[in-house]
Amino acid sequence: MSTLFKKIHTEDFRWYDEVFIVLFVAAFLMIILGESLGGLLVVPFRHLIESDTTGYWAMFCMYFMFIGIWVVFLAVMLIIKKDRPILRTLWKAPKGNNIKYLGIGFLIGFGLNMLCAIAAMLNGDISLHYDSFNIMKLLLLLIAVFIQSSAEELVCRGFIFQRLRRGYRHPAVAIIMNAMLFASMHLLNPGVGVISIVAVLMAGIFFSLMVYYMDSIWCAMAAHAAWNYNQNIILGLPNSGIVSPVSIFKLDAASARNSFAYNVEFGIEGAIMAVVALVVASILIIVFYGKKNQKPYNPWTDI
Repeated sequence: MSTLFKKIHTEDFRWYDEVFIVLFVAAFLMIILGESLGGLLVVPFRHLIESDTTGYWAMFCMYFMFIGIWVVFLAVMLIIKKDRPILRTLWKAPKGNNIKYLGIGFLIGFGLNMLCAIAAMLNGDISLHYDSFNIMKLLLLLIAVFIQSSAEELVCRGFIFQRLRRGYRHPAVAIIMNAMLFASMHLLNPGVGVISIVAVLMAGIFFSLMVYYMDSIWCAMAAHAAWNYNQNIILGLPNSGIVSPVSIFKLDAASARNSFAYNVEFGIEGAIMAVVALVVASILIIVFYGKKNQKPYNPWTDI
């Protein structure tokens, strides 16, 4: 058996750590349950959605309902004793889970997304105009977007990543395989294509490298949220094919065109520019943080 896929056998090793297809199916079932619960949790907002002509509350609820995924996955990890160590990776046990790396994550996510957007603007692919600014609504949307983005990180870079780290010796397995699950979660998004899936896959690898080399899922959560918030709520561009009806800027749709920097149907994430930016950013993390030769927090060493 190759070194990459060499398995770890421990006294309380569970076979689904090794058979990642089964792990993926279990995760998808938990996601479906979480989304169903999230749908129930946003029922109190129904009257706001029905009376709101701007679409703001519908967009808020679309992001906020991901809190159901948080509830389901946390409940599973609390109930199943052998999964409880993963909970430690979500709090302050990893050295990188701190305010500093949370801030760095926001800056990285915002910077990378803005870089791709500026490239599309300079290339003449898109044109934006100012629409509106409501601080309270924007803050509420920031919270909702963070819930959505961090929920995806909880599933992929929390639960799946740590289970695979337990099942396989080489970290590349956990890094690549959880990114594949992340990409598969976007297969049904509007306007999805080959390049967009490659970009999402690369984003999953990038966030995984943050967890492994920077020892910080907080950083990955912040970077993910900043990327989504900047392109969808600040710039008014599609977020994985979904356009927000409420944003600071609006896209002049007539000016949008496909190019190396922008995809009309999927947005920034559907273009080669995003793939290149994420690849370069991933290499920089490996080069910069790999030199420190610090092993990430391992939740399984104390069990």
